[in-house]
Amino acid sequence: MRPATVLALLLLLATAPTVAQDADPNDVDTINSILAAFFEVISGPENTPRNWDRFQSLFAPDARQVAIGRDSTGAVTHQVWSPGEYEEDLRPYFDVNAFFEIELSREEERYGNLAHAFSTYESYRTATHDEVIGRGINSFQLVRRDNRWWILTIVWQPEWPDLPLPDKYLPRTEDN
Repeated sequence: MRPATVLALLLLLATAPTVAQDADPNDVDTINSILAAFFEVISGPENTPRNWDRFQSLFAPDARQVAIGRDSTGAVTHQVWSPGEYEEDLRPYFDVNAFFEIELSREEERYGNLAHAFSTYESYRTATHDEVIGRGINSFQLVRRDNRWWILTIVWQPEWPDLPLPDKYLPRTEDN
C-alpha cells in the first residue's frame, strides 16, 4: 500500500466514533434535516432550556465549533469549543434568554461523503422575528457515515458594520 493510503486509513480509524450517539434519524438523514435540527435546537423562548441531548447528537465525536469575534481593541479573535464545552459555556444564557436563529440562504457543495454548507443566518430575540439582532455566516463541514450526517465543524463569522454580508450569500431575489 502507498504511504498516503495507509495514512488515510489510520486517520479514518483514529477518528471513527467510539460511542454511538443517539440521534433522531429524521434529524440526521439529510443535510437539510441536520441543519434544520441545529437551528431548531439553539432557538427558543426565554426560560426554556434547550434540548442539549438533541444538540449533542448532531455532532461527530471530536467536533468543533468556532466563533470569530473581535477583542476590545478591534483585533479579530476566535473562540473554539467542543459541543460539550459550548453547551457548558452557553447553557446559562440559553436557559433564560430568548434567542432564535434562522437560515436565510445556503451555498452547498458535496463530494462523496463530504459536504460544506455556507449558511447565512439571522438572529432574533422573538419567535416572530421582529428585530434582527445579528447576521452572519455559519460554515458547516459535514461527513456522511454510519448511515447519517454528522457535523464535524461549524465556524461562524458575524456581520460587522465594516464587513457586510455579500449579496451572493443573501436570499436570491430578482435583483441578485
